[in-house]
Amino acid sequence: MSNTVRRAEERDIPAIMELLKQVNQVHHDGRPDLFKRVTKYTAEELKAILPNDETPVFVCTDDAGRVLGHGFCVFEKPANPALMTDILTLYIDDICVDAAARGRHVGSAIYQHILDFARTHGCYHVTLNVWCCNPGAMAFYKELGMTPYKIGMEQIL
Repeated sequence: MSNTVRRAEERDIPAIMELLKQVNQVHHDGRPDLFKRVTKYTAEELKAILPNDETPVFVCTDDAGRVLGHGFCVFEKPANPALMTDILTLYIDDICVDAAARGRHVGSAIYQHILDFARTHGCYHVTLNVWCCNPGAMAFYKELGMTPYKIGMEQIL
């Protein structure tokens, strides 16, 4: 069985919505004080996001066309170009692999596709944020070769 990574299309929205529920549940379970039990986007919002070249979304499908995972990305430029070098970043807003497809290298395939996509679009680097309450994701990204470049900290009042 082989997997294919491609740009997401409108027909993928129902499967993407299910994946968004799964990834949000992980975050809600880890930080219920911060994450509500809602999806990040609605189906209507996805209809606008998917065709936008500034917010490319990729899906990994199996031979039967079933969506096994997704990767949401956003092109970014420095907010303060007077202070920061003028580089292009592809920010990974979200990667999610269906719970039933984990261990089948779906996440790695999506990530590799995103790296290749970023290279072909002249990006300096690929970045993402990962929540400390998701140690599985932290280990996954480290295994892929990612390293921390900034750390967010908090003090709950």
